[in-house]
Amino acid sequence: MLNDDESAALAAVDAAATARTLMELISVPSVTGSAAESELQHQLAGRLEWLGLDVDLWSMDLPALRAEPDFPGTEAPREEAWGLVGTTPDGGDGPTLILQGHVDVVPPGDLAAWDGDPFVPRAEGDLVHGRGACDMKAGLAAHLAALAAIRAAGIRLRGRVAVHFVVGEEDGGLGAFGTLKRGHTGDACVIAEPTAGTLITANAGALTFRIAVPGKAAHGSSRERGVSAVDAYLPLHRALAALEEERNRDPDPLLAEYPVPYGLSVGTLRAGDWASSVPDLLVAEGRFGVRLGEDPAEARAALERCVAEACAADPWLRDHPATVTWPGGQFASGTLPEGHPLADTVGAAHADATGGGVPRRRGATYGSDLRHYTGAGIPALQYGPGDIAVAHSAREHVSVREVVETARTLVLTVLRTVGTK
Repeated sequence: MLNDDESAALAAVDAAATARTLMELISVPSVTGSAAESELQHQLAGRLEWLGLDVDLWSMDLPALRAEPDFPGTEAPREEAWGLVGTTPDGGDGPTLILQGHVDVVPPGDLAAWDGDPFVPRAEGDLVHGRGACDMKAGLAAHLAALAAIRAAGIRLRGRVAVHFVVGEEDGGLGAFGTLKRGHTGDACVIAEPTAGTLITANAGALTFRIAVPGKAAHGSSRERGVSAVDAYLPLHRALAALEEERNRDPDPLLAEYPVPYGLSVGTLRAGDWASSVPDLLVAEGRFGVRLGEDPAEARAALERCVAEACAADPWLRDHPATVTWPGGQFASGTLPEGHPLADTVGAAHADATGGGVPRRRGATYGSDLRHYTGAGIPALQYGPGDIAVAHSAREHVSVREVVETARTLVLTVLRTVGTK
């Protein structure tokens, strides 16, 4: 049964306004590290002020953050990063619930693969298409819609809602890292990443690695005088495949539904600088999955050990070993503590707001900001509109109905977590 405050707030969720907000957010091409990413943070600050929140919008001290020993790394070049937190002013002695979402999106890739400009949102029935539609402008729109509904219903909160809109999630989580370092905190956190009607209570981690494999240069007409770095890399590639297979035996039950919960993928190979020369260097870069609960340092040691053992077994690499370094984003794993009530609260809110069942719980194989919050002692889960299966693709889209259902669920989650006066 819904109480009067809950009924009033649900009735105030404006589906048409939510759809408009979604379209407006997609139209800002906030690619990670770009000027538009900063532009969107300033636009969102204005929206939060209009909703009556106390707003902290600040320019992050990038050199200081990069000097932190637990800095998560970045991959996209950037000159600035803006933090944004809005906090409801009503609170008294109640808890603080964080609603979190990232404003950055990945580049659109091959524009010919899209039906039109990826940053001009296209509505097709209930679906909205565009870069960032589900990952995660839809989640941002749901957060804003939930706050607007609570305000429109005239409800005073006993605790507080803190909205964390962050940059740089796609390449390591700089924004969440900097927001927590600034001292913004809470008692629980809901991240509106696309979860396809489920509750994500755990994320695997992911580390970016680089392997430099030496060869010996020679003219291609007398290649026997050289050693191709491409050929030298091949036993390492086989060893990496075996390592992936070994690390994916008996995964955590939250990830058991995935064929490869902890993926090891070589994304780029670069070798040689002249077609008729034997290449004397190959550089392989890839992504290495971190198991739930595994210290990233242990994961790095496992890959380094694998490469060292493969080199020791090879006649050339034994005396000319490959080197492993760790550039770019470094995602640890993260898990909602067992037995914490947040999952029950969000699950029941979803059922009451949508008239459906309680969503099932599962883990996700990709890294996210969740691990920043759980690592800071803030219980967190992911629940949001859309399906990660279409994220980062030219097929990216989201259902407006799902966005509205998420907003309604968040309304009940807020009221039941922070309480009312």
